[in-house]
Amino acid sequence: MLNRLLGYFSPDMAVDLGTANTLVSVVGEGIVLDEPSVVAVERAGGRVLSGGCAVGHLARQMLGRTPESIHVVRPLQSGVITDFQQAEAMLRYFLRKARPTGMGRKPRVLVAVPGCITPVEKRAVFNSTHRAGARQVFLMSQAKAAAIGVGLPVTEPVASMVCDVGGGTTEVAVFSLGDAVAARSIRTGGDAMDRAVVDYLHRHYSLRIGVPAAEQLRIDIGSAYPLEQETSREIRGLDTASGLPRAATITSEEVRQALADPLEAILDAVKATLDGCSPELAADLVDQGLVLCGGGSLLRGLDRYLAEQTGLPVRVADEPRAAVARGTLICLEHLDRWRAALESSDDDV
Repeated sequence: MLNRLLGYFSPDMAVDLGTANTLVSVVGEGIVLDEPSVVAVERAGGRVLSGGCAVGHLARQMLGRTPESIHVVRPLQSGVITDFQQAEAMLRYFLRKARPTGMGRKPRVLVAVPGCITPVEKRAVFNSTHRAGARQVFLMSQAKAAAIGVGLPVTEPVASMVCDVGGGTTEVAVFSLGDAVAARSIRTGGDAMDRAVVDYLHRHYSLRIGVPAAEQLRIDIGSAYPLEQETSREIRGLDTASGLPRAATITSEEVRQALADPLEAILDAVKATLDGCSPELAADLVDQGLVLCGGGSLLRGLDRYLAEQTGLPVRVADEPRAAVARGTLICLEHLDRWRAALESSDDDV
């Protein structure tokens, strides 16, 4: 109750606006919302179904199962807002759900964004968040938020390296003395892995499956490094020749082969970041190593794969999906300290 009363006077919120999932944190309460970045809309008028209720988990359940009159939209692709109207509707729903109406003035909102987006794409995030109900908007890089969220000593004179594998992007950065000294941001992540599985089954099995089925297959038996005990799963889809439903058995080795290209892209980003470090910082990383976070880091064996390819110690952070959300919340709680490093919109709504 006390936290809610404090929220009346300073209802600050942090948003990890992800391609696959959006997490919202409230100062004094922690992470209060974690839902898929999905919206179900009417095809005719483009309006969100049921007055905004078909957003997040409810909308995700409709993927691939909607009639012609309903369209399920993912307003973000590769970390970028591609459908402004639906992104605004989704954000408005999430902010209201995280902080019920009647709780005082509009919140200040800190949003984590990928390093690879352009100034125009950043402005789209500013505008959509403002129109969704924010009083003031701040932006910070996902890489820095992730590093803070996993507890790396980013302000100390020692190298700290993080790799955040999200749904649409992968952020790799090395920090020292409070700023990034080398960084790479690529539009490859969990979505690219899922599309790679879809393409593999289409090429090798003449089987057409949906992206949600590919994602589940990746979660169930996917890996980046050989497993101690390889396994298999039955997958169902449409035969591309006959157009009839059928099933096929896929092994974990085949899924790993399908994931080879996106995994190589992530490895190249890590190597490019390391190449941008000074010898002194590179020496620090021999001991400090690399910390993985983001939903994509949960892929089995990704830490072993990167460790073998780079020679660095690699570990997966605790609760890796929440790393960026934790980092943005920490910055928001110490806004005066981090304010100079954040990009701010000075126009109140």
